[in-house]
Amino acid sequence: MKFSGPFLFLLLVLFSAFTDRDKPQSKPGVKVVMDGVVTRLYKTYQPQQLDTIQQDFVLSFLTNQEKKILATQYWTFRTNVPVVVSLMRDQAQKVLPFWLKDSGFRKTELIVKNEEYTYEVWQRTYEAGVVSLGINGFDKHRPVYFISVKAQRPGDALRISPIFPAHQTFTTFQKGAFTYHDWSDLTLSEVPESLRGQTLFQTIRGRAREAHLVGAFRRTKFPATTQPDQILLTWSGNPATTQDIQWRTTASVPNGSIKYWQKGSRDTLVKAATLNKMEDRLLQNDRYAHRFTTQLTGLKPGKTYDYQIGSPKGGWSSVASFQTQSTTNEGFSFIWFGDTHKSPVFGEMAQQTLTRHPNIAFYSIAGDLVSTGLHRDEWDELWQYSGTTFQSKPLLPIPGNHDSQDGLGAWMYQQMFSLPHNGPKHPEVPDEQTYAFRYKNALFLMIDATAPIEAQTAWIQQQLAQSKDDWKFMFFHFPPYTFEEDYADIRKAWGPGAHSSTNIT
Repeated sequence: MKFSGPFLFLLLVLFSAFTDRDKPQSKPGVKVVMDGVVTRLYKTYQPQQLDTIQQDFVLSFLTNQEKKILATQYWTFRTNVPVVVSLMRDQAQKVLPFWLKDSGFRKTELIVKNEEYTYEVWQRTYEAGVVSLGINGFDKHRPVYFISVKAQRPGDALRISPIFPAHQTFTTFQKGAFTYHDWSDLTLSEVPESLRGQTLFQTIRGRAREAHLVGAFRRTKFPATTQPDQILLTWSGNPATTQDIQWRTTASVPNGSIKYWQKGSRDTLVKAATLNKMEDRLLQNDRYAHRFTTQLTGLKPGKTYDYQIGSPKGGWSSVASFQTQSTTNEGFSFIWFGDTHKSPVFGEMAQQTLTRHPNIAFYSIAGDLVSTGLHRDEWDELWQYSGTTFQSKPLLPIPGNHDSQDGLGAWMYQQMFSLPHNGPKHPEVPDEQTYAFRYKNALFLMIDATAPIEAQTAWIQQQLAQSKDDWKFMFFHFPPYTFEEDYADIRKAWGPGAHSSTNIT
């Protein structure tokens, strides 16, 4: 299934500037509450106990104030006239949201369908003013509920403003509309007559994670320590004169740096690294980790450099080496993988390729590096299984739908890699997820196919039109031709015959 496509931001975008007086959500939000709840659970219960909790236990553990926030601060907005709110809830979700009946919603006989799910319809009337709705549940039921709104009195001109989340989009409730931005091809196939024409609030399936506690807690097999690990080379600049290096430590290590020198030289240079603090709230045994990044510049082309990374407090890695791109005309080779999904088989294969082909220039992975891109334990497995492969040869990846999942973006992917910042300047194309780099006489266009196609096409045209390189490669996750799913939109935009004047073929 496809999790991407153009965002059809239609019909009614009625955002207003928030003020302290009018802002519907003035209390601590769901995230603040859940951060505190998870911290308290860790202090109170053993891991095996956390694995068994259910909704009744969670409700007994929460304070009244926490329950109130979770019941009211998931979706809030203000209407200018009395309204009817319809809430479409997937029938397959076993446990009702705890607040639903108590807040006055009543189940109707109405049914809404798409090709995957059947939704029961719950409704409630509200006077003009603030409408406050609660969380989808403490499970992680991906087809989260969505809502529609209509004025109670025919002829009333409905205005909805302000609203939280602030980037809410709307469309008309009708057959063919989509409800989840991360799955815009999943359109409604059955909409009751009484609901048609209402204002439909679109959402993302990633909202199921906001209060996830039941069956939520995970453990990493490879927790961080003070000793630096997960050493990874990438490029964000010229491969002939720069080298980017990333690594991980436990959160107790406050800083890091790199010592490096040209092989055979005694002239050692030192450069400090920047720090990213990573949190995976549901990772029981390693909630926080530090990830360091540094870029070496002013290197000499075609030279081998030795390096160590670390800190006086955390310790130092063993010496490793990398080679900068030469400026001579001899050819080069690279190795690419796809859909590695943090597999041990991939890791073993990657290590074997380096043994068999030690002179390759770099690696690439064309998306789906892991299976769940917002689970840090999966990234830990990916780096553990690949061993030291990427501490001597750079990795230049692109994200797939599993790396950028459920509409929540790929922030863990971005913190793992330091990549070129030269992609399309478009708000729907995240930085470093579409980019270009040159290696000798070849241009590499690394395309995030989970981002909208039309937002990237002009940039691709420009890159190809201005390139004088002998070789041009395009990497993207969704293939134009496949037995599994038809990616006609990619084929039409980037395939043979498309934009022939600029050679997108």
